[in-house]
Amino acid sequence: MEGKTSYSKSLSELQRILEDLEGENVEIDKLAEKVKCAIELIKFLRTKLKKTEIEVKEIVKEFEEDRNE
Repeated sequence: MEGKTSYSKSLSELQRILEDLEGENVEIDKLAEKVKCAIELIKFLRTKLKKTEIEVKEIVKEFEEDRNE
């Protein structure tokens, strides 16, 4: 993924690709390209989710530590 892509933009793009792949008018010449792009988007989304989960856990931990002081 190039540059800073937002989670919502990536998810929208993935959904568009999936709709294209589920449709009956998929161009066979672009099928592999679309699948490859979908996989890259899924990897990006998973990474973003994992990083966000870690950040949220750290924030909650800091909050609870501050509260207990």
